Amino acid sequence: MAPPRLPCPVDFTTDPQDAAYDGIVLVTDSLEKLTGKLEFLKAPLETLKTIDASVGSEIVVCPLPAECKIKRVVFSPTGPLNRDYDDVRVFADAAFAGIKRALKAGVKRPLLVRAEDDSFTEALLISVLGAFYSLYVPLEIRDLKNERISKAEKLGFLCSDSSQGARIKKWSEALESGRLVARDIGGSDPERMAAPRVKEYVQELFGGEDSSIKVEVIDDDETLLSKYPLFSAVNRCAKYVPRHKGCIIKLEYSGQGKIESTMMLVGKGVTYDTGGADIKAGGVMAGMHRDKCGAAAVAGFFQTVNLIKPIGIKVVGTMAMVRNSVGSECYVADEIITSRAQKRIRIGNTDAEGRMAMADCLCEMKEKATKEVNPQLFTIATLTGHAVLAMGPEYSIIMDNGPARKKQCAQELQKAGEKFGDPFEISTIRREDYKFHAGKSEYEDVLQCNNQPSSKTARGHQGPGAFLILASGLDKHGIDGEIPLAYSHLDIAGSSGPFPGVPTGAPVVALAAKYLMPK
Repeated sequence: MAPPRLPCPVDFTTDPQDAAYDGIVLVTDSLEKLTGKLEFLKAPLETLKTIDASVGSEIVVCPLPAECKIKRVVFSPTGPLNRDYDDVRVFADAAFAGIKRALKAGVKRPLLVRAEDDSFTEALLISVLGAFYSLYVPLEIRDLKNERISKAEKLGFLCSDSSQGARIKKWSEALESGRLVARDIGGSDPERMAAPRVKEYVQELFGGEDSSIKVEVIDDDETLLSKYPLFSAVNRCAKYVPRHKGCIIKLEYSGQGKIESTMMLVGKGVTYDTGGADIKAGGVMAGMHRDKCGAAAVAGFFQTVNLIKPIGIKVVGTMAMVRNSVGSECYVADEIITSRAQKRIRIGNTDAEGRMAMADCLCEMKEKATKEVNPQLFTIATLTGHAVLAMGPEYSIIMDNGPARKKQCAQELQKAGEKFGDPFEISTIRREDYKFHAGKSEYEDVLQCNNQPSSKTARGHQGPGAFLILASGLDKHGIDGEIPLAYSHLDIAGSSGPFPGVPTGAPVVALAAKYLMPK
């Protein structure tokens, strides 16, 4: 198997004074938990507390006695663990901050130590993922191939035994490698990760002999126009610039054994969103290279799948990579475009391009899903500013159609995300959303959008879910359909990460926890 793509190698040890490491990063809420093999850390930190009252509330660096093989400890407290609103992310946050402080102190081989407690079952794994997040180096910096290519030589974590260590190592590598791929694609600038370069990255990523992922790219204009007319409307302007020309990237994995379920993912991959003819004005265009984080998450999830190679599951993915450019060839409001599902779509706002890019791809998935075993369809997108207003900047939103709601897909994914620090809020697509997007005249079947941004539109993140169902023809596969198909729309505009800053890689961890990890 090809080695995972990671910020640095990771390994485990059962010895908290393992000389392979040059600094301990301690993550806990209380010094009273430093017992047994961790007793040697307690006295130095308590001594430091007599002269520094911030010990326990802020990050501190403390020297260790001369007889210790490791000479310093960075104590990064989690804060309380027992309040109504505490969740496992406190461990990721503490590990993230502790590793950053350790790097400033000159540590090159940090050993992550979590004092054991019974607060959260996956706290150690989430701590390792938090540490990895702080060690990520952007692709553009790695491309320079200089001394900044990595921040640490090695990351270690303390475990109770080799069985626990092997499990945490396996899953931290697979999950972080997936998140790294998602960060590379989602976070890189609009030229470094323009559609043709995303294609090259994905082909190289899954092109090895040991890859279990099949890759197909559709970038010829004739095929795009005939099979993906809504996508092609967005691509109409950009395609005349070769380095910006859009493409559809298809990924497929089929696990060994009898297939018992099928995941079908469509990701929004808008490499830059100018807003098109409805141009983003007033300085709000900055950061719009992040509008490809949905497709980036699809690629990241497939990277995790490729490393884990789960049995009994089939995964099908589509990355809709396109730039929403503005110019003489751009599509405009008032146009009527017939979708792959033969729905006449009236354009209301060219800045609602993400749903356009995905709708025909979702229609194609719908066509395939009728022949698959136990299919679950997803769209994943940084789709609306309304999602951030509604739920805040930390949370993915999931919306189920009728068949998915019967299976409680949203609740199950939310449960997995809560356990593994990749949280979801649940919204509901309601009759008002379908009414909002119904055609307003005999000219059109479906209205793509109103002429206001989602952030100024009531139900601004739920409505696009209804549009995707209508435009793709999934409305014929609801609970009253001859072949009901479970479909969930994930809006990750809030959870995808800060700008400026590093993308989170959401919701790769939650999806893997729900669909790949052993129950």
